[in-house]
Amino acid sequence: MTDFFQGLAPVRFDPDATDDLSFRHYDRDEIVLGKRLEDHLRFSVAWWHSFAWPGGDPFGGQTFQRPWFPDAMGGDTMAAAKLKADAAFEMFALLGQPFYCFHDADIRPEGDSFAESAARLDEMTDYLGEKMEATGTRLLWGTANLFSHRRFMAGAATNPDPAVFAYAAATVKSCIDATKKLDGANYVLWGGREGYETLLNTDLGRERQQAGRFLCMAVDYARKSGFDGTILIEPKPQEPTKHQYDYDVATVYGFLKDFGLEDEVRVNIEQGHAILAGHSFEHELALAASLGILGSIDMNRNDYQSGWDTDQFPDNVPEVARAYYEVLRAGGFTTGGTNFDAKLRRQSLDPVDLLAAHVGAMDVCARGLKAAAALLESGELEAARAARYAGWDGSDLMEMDLDAIARRVVDEDIRPEPVSGRQERLENIWNRYV
Repeated sequence: MTDFFQGLAPVRFDPDATDDLSFRHYDRDEIVLGKRLEDHLRFSVAWWHSFAWPGGDPFGGQTFQRPWFPDAMGGDTMAAAKLKADAAFEMFALLGQPFYCFHDADIRPEGDSFAESAARLDEMTDYLGEKMEATGTRLLWGTANLFSHRRFMAGAATNPDPAVFAYAAATVKSCIDATKKLDGANYVLWGGREGYETLLNTDLGRERQQAGRFLCMAVDYARKSGFDGTILIEPKPQEPTKHQYDYDVATVYGFLKDFGLEDEVRVNIEQGHAILAGHSFEHELALAASLGILGSIDMNRNDYQSGWDTDQFPDNVPEVARAYYEVLRAGGFTTGGTNFDAKLRRQSLDPVDLLAAHVGAMDVCARGLKAAAALLESGELEAARAARYAGWDGSDLMEMDLDAIARRVVDEDIRPEPVSGRQERLENIWNRYV
């Protein structure tokens, strides 16, 4: 046990509360569209930002001083990793969210060899398993960090050095094993450096084939090993590489189709990444749903005055509601959920800041989902959408060829007249609910 969160009580639902550490909108047992709110939202805490991140940014280093950081533990990295896990599960108990997520490098220290790193991961997996059994907190997804270490500076699966490809493949195997052992609901492949800086030294065709083969091997191993969770890819357009191969949902879908994996792999969509790709979050969600590959989400936000991924906690209810409207239209989450891939500002130093950030974000998401659910249940937007396309009901145009359509236009003297899209009126409907 630690004393990091000493003096803080478990977060409770109290709609009349005025303190920082009460839910005013997130009542986990509230029934929305026939399902508990907790089961709709499936909240998850990101281990890396909440417990591993030291508070740096591109222009400054560490600002956080956590008791589990190795320098505070005299360099005993495994003891530090276990203390970090103790603190994490203490926060989970206070917060009461059902899930968490991790990269391998978040929960175990790097060893001097792959074998040592894998052994440490295995030891920490057992340690986390004991805590999960004691608390009931589950694993939403696991993943491998194939981007932080200098060996991955030119990518992992797409690296020009086959030794790095092999090292990355072995790492993914160990992380799939750990995720399976902890009964994770999903496994995520996030290509943090799968891209290029310049075409002067890049063979795009070769790297694409390497990435495809790598993903096929990962899917094949996961299934053969008995992991029955969902395999997810997380699209990201840039930062740190100039152009990443998993740019957005459409790019990922084309990649999956190319390698015959569109029925095997879904996407984990992050709000901040959608914005960096020049899209809205709801666009990416709607597109993924229409393609049948919507899996899970990372809920955060960017500072729209900055040109990089700031990973802030969500605070905009209308923005969040638009995202959940698309999730609900798609039928809601199955194995996926709402992961807070968000971090404190580097000036937010206190333990209570970390807990309060999640409390506020969970309330924002609850408000957004409930507004989206009310609008969906009313049927107002869906009726307007159906009316707009009603002319297609019973139409045979999609089965005709161009010549036959042209003859029909002449024979029936078809003269189309524009019809209002009613955008402003639909926005007014939306705003009545949000």
